[in-house]
Parts: sequence; C-alpha cells; structure tokens
Amino acid sequence: MAEPRVLPAWAEELRRRYVRSEASLFVLYGNVFDLLLHQGKLYRLTDFLSDVLLGDNKETIALYNLSSGVRFAKRGGRTDGLEELLLQKSADKVLPAFERILQTQDRLALIIEYAEMIAPMGDANFFSEADRQSVVMLHRWSLAPHLESADNIVLLVTENLAELHPKIVSNPKVATIRVPMPDRAERKALVRHVVPDMDEAWADRLAEITAGLKAIQLKGILEPTPPAAEDAQDREKLIVRLLGDGALPDRVKRLVQLTEGMKQGEICDLVAPKAAPGAAPAEDEAEREQRAEILRIIARRKREIIERECLGLIEFVEPEHDFSVVGGMDEVKRDLLTVAKNIREGRRNLCPMGILFTGPMGTGKTFVAEAFAKECGLTTIKFKNFRSKWVGATEGNLEKILTVIQAIGQVLVIIDEGDRAFGNSGDDGDGGTSSRVIARIKEFMSDTENRGRVVFILMTNRPDKLDIDIKRAGRLDKKIPFLYPQTAEDLEQVLLAQLRKHKLKADVVFPRDRDAVSAPLVGFSNADVEAITLLANQYASEAAASGDAAIDPAVMARAVADYLPSRDVQMLEYMELLAVFEASNRRMLPRKYAELSVEELQLRLARLRLEIGTRR
Repeated sequence: MAEPRVLPAWAEELRRRYVRSEASLFVLYGNVFDLLLHQGKLYRLTDFLSDVLLGDNKETIALYNLSSGVRFAKRGGRTDGLEELLLQKSADKVLPAFERILQTQDRLALIIEYAEMIAPMGDANFFSEADRQSVVMLHRWSLAPHLESADNIVLLVTENLAELHPKIVSNPKVATIRVPMPDRAERKALVRHVVPDMDEAWADRLAEITAGLKAIQLKGILEPTPPAAEDAQDREKLIVRLLGDGALPDRVKRLVQLTEGMKQGEICDLVAPKAAPGAAPAEDEAEREQRAEILRIIARRKREIIERECLGLIEFVEPEHDFSVVGGMDEVKRDLLTVAKNIREGRRNLCPMGILFTGPMGTGKTFVAEAFAKECGLTTIKFKNFRSKWVGATEGNLEKILTVIQAIGQVLVIIDEGDRAFGNSGDDGDGGTSSRVIARIKEFMSDTENRGRVVFILMTNRPDKLDIDIKRAGRLDKKIPFLYPQTAEDLEQVLLAQLRKHKLKADVVFPRDRDAVSAPLVGFSNADVEAITLLANQYASEAAASGDAAIDPAVMARAVADYLPSRDVQMLEYMELLAVFEASNRRMLPRKYAELSVEELQLRLARLRLEIGTRR
C-alpha cells in the first residue's frame, strides 16, 4: 500500500473543502511565486497543483495567463475544443471557450495565473467590456452546479487578494486560501535539502534566522555557486595557510588548479594530511568565516526583501543608541528593559501586544522608542504613507506590509502621530478607505499569534483624539506617560545624557552648579535641553582658540538666557494631563500627579478641554 502524501496545510485545506463540495472555484493568494519542497523535490506552485494535488484525479489540467496563453499540464479523455485554445491569449476569447468545455467535459482543472489581471479590483464604470465580461463569467462559474457535478475545479492564483475584484472575493461560493511563507520546519527541511551534509545545530540556526525569506530566496543563498575567480582566490588563501608562508608560488598555483571543485575538508586532506596541530584550525576558521558571511548575507537580504516587497511603503530604523544615553525616566526604562528581556528570551506570554507612548512634544518619545529597539534587538520599521489615490490600492499596500511583517516576525513597528493615523475612522470622505484600513490594522494588532513577535509602539501627544477601540487591552497593553522633567534633579539626568549622547566636554558638576544650570531649566522639554546644550557647545567653541573647549556653568547659563522656547502653556498642560490620565501605572508618574485623585484629574481635564480641546 502506497504511503499517504503529506500535503502542506493550505493544500490539505483546499483538498478537504473541495471534497466536501464547499466550492468548485478557489482563490489561492499570498506566497504564490515561491518554491515548495514536497517528498524531496522542489515545485513551483502551479507545478505542485498540476503534478501533485490534481494529477491523480483530473483527466485534463489546463493553465492560463494573459501573457503565455493556454498550456496543458495533462491531457486525457475527450479533448473537444481544446486545440483552438492554444492559439488564443485574450481573456474575452479564452474564458468563453473554457466555459463551453467546463459544461461538456468531466474531471477538468483550470488554473488561472495572475487572476488580478483578468478580474482586477476597481470601479466597474472604468472597466473595458472585456474586464466586465471576465468578472461576470468568473462569478457565474462559482455558482454553476455543473462544475460540482462534473468534478471540475477552477483555481485563481493571485499574490494580493486586495487586487482581485470584490465580486469574486466576497462571493460565499468562492473559497479563498492563503499560501503562507515557509515556516521554521519548512525552512529547515529546505536547508537540509540544499545542503544535505550540514550539521543539525547549524541547520536549526539557519532555519531560525531566515524567518521571512521565501524558499527560492533561501535556496539562492545556500546553493553552492559554480567555480569562479573568487572561488580560486579562497582556495589559494586556504592552501597558503596550510602550507605556511614559505610555500613556493608555483606549487600553490598548481594546487589551486588541482583542487577546483573540491570542498575545504578534501583540500586539507590532500594538501596537508599530517598538518601540525597549529595548522589544523585553518578549516574551522574558514568555516566560521563562511558562516559569518552567510549570516551577514541573510541579514542584508531580509532587509532588501522587506523594502522590495513593501515597495518603499515602510522605513527602516537603525538606532545607534540604547538606554545609556536616555536621561531620567527610571521607571519607564525599567519597564521597557523588562519587556526587552522577555522578547530576547522568548517569553512571549509576558510581552505586550503594543505600547502607547503619550505626552507633550519634545519629551523624548521617539528617542526612547529607538533606544528600546536597540535594547530588544528587533527589526524596527516605521510606516510611511501607504495610501494611494487609486481604488483598492491602499488596502492592497497595507496587506503587503502586514503579510511581510507577520512572516518575518521579531519586528517592532513604530507609528508616529498615532492620532492622525487612527483618529478619524468615521470619516467617509474617502469612500470608507480610512475605516477599512484602521479596522484591518486593529485586527492585526489584536492577533494573539503575533504576541512577542510583532510589537507596536504608537506615539501621540493627543490620545484624546485616538479611536478609543485602539487603546483597549489586547492592542495597546502598556500606556507610558512622557512628561517634562519636574525637578532640577530630573533635569540634570537629561542634561548629562545629552552630553554623553553628543560626546561633549563639560565642566559642569551637580549639585554644585544646580542653581546656575539646571534650576532655570525646570519646565523645559527634553528637546529644549538638547538645543540649549548644543547652543552652549557652540558658544564655548567660539570663545576658545582651538574650537574644542569644555562647557562651563557660565557658558551654560548664557545659553539658557539666550534660548527662547516656543511655549503654549495651556496646551502643554492639557497634553500632560492627558498623558497622566492614560498612564497604566501610578508609579510612572511624578509626585505632582501621582497624588491626584481621579476626580481631581477629570475636573482639571474638563476645564482645559472646554478652553482648548478642539485645537490641534
């Protein structure tokens, strides 16, 4: 008895739903342009469908796309009318011909590649006659009882579901099935397939760090390259190490030619089979260098993939600083360091789904978010403007971003100006696009499968303008207030951190210089303190002949007196109170606010809201 085939989960779902007669028209979307490893052989998706999934029970299997027209993976039984299709490419001729065949023949499978080009998303008013005909015909096929009774099946293949016409996608008689990116087990199986002699620990390591890579991309990294000039140089370096510096150039050259195509171990056995103990580690060293290079290639390739897949819709953040240059905010740093430790150690159940940073402008929200990214070691991205003027393109762009983020995992997503991104879900001036986009992001943020793998940091100085549903537990579990330094001691920590960050020389000592330097700065924002510090450095450099002088208290006092911050006292107080009101824990609040009762806080907020609540 033959061994049962072990199908990928998505293929098993397709088979099960077809056998149960849930649908005869399926849409496959997602990672549809990749390779699939099945029973020791790599397949393209369409080849896997025709050779493995459908090959045993379909007499005829046809594939069609607008570029190459119709081709047959399998032909059997009656083939009336199939010959004329080989000469056609346009959908308005091919689809009606297939409709006639589907009505008259049994056990036929039709695979339509790039289905979004045949039934695209968009307003029907701007469709050509052929586009309208294709959409209507595919919709009718999904409802046709003769497809089911004749044991026929139609498979539409598209990378992005949002690019396919909604009349097809939303049809209850059409089954949509996502082809996911390869998971860890599949990546490890591919590594073992491409490099069979790789040791188990290294295969596990590669499977872990290649999350987000497609099988075809991983294969390209691991597959041995043909011998070339670079390969000859590597062999020459290895041979010189094995023979020693006194090796004759002619002998080295001959050995390089003889060892073409050989592995490092074989070269070592040939060149120096009885090498001294000191020479033996050459192979190990070369192997370590090779593995380090593979890790660098994978890291670079993952970034290239994200940028390419998302079409410039996101921005990478590469933080250069950690919490060592963040002054003050000890409770905030302690909380975030705990989160970073849980992420690094894989304790996903202790990680928040998302974090809200709220407080007035200039309090260091972005600076701390980037430092947190450095501490936890996650790939960090920011959303750019993924909205488009074209119908359906915004939703499609968002799906691309979310698909890549979910596949890669271990991602920190920073969303600045969160009140603008999530604060206007009820506005239908854009045809409901904003509502759909916000709803999709909310759905993604609350997916518990992403806990500890995808962490959102949402930043805003106006949390009152956020959609209240985005702030609930399960989306933004932690809410951290960012306030201006309340005391001279708090401000001194910020000032010293700025000196460390910019590597400035300073002859300022606390508490000796508190009255002259830090006390006058109470009430200033962190951004103001940074600006004053840089201004003081400029004054000190101008005064010194060498241009590299230390900042003393007199120079700092001059900079404080000369600096004019932009102040809107009422608005800043309102933003501070909003941040305090949103805080998850009282211990994060300064004494000035920690002792306020909820009733007092609400009264003060209500008063300010009446005066300035409608201002931006």
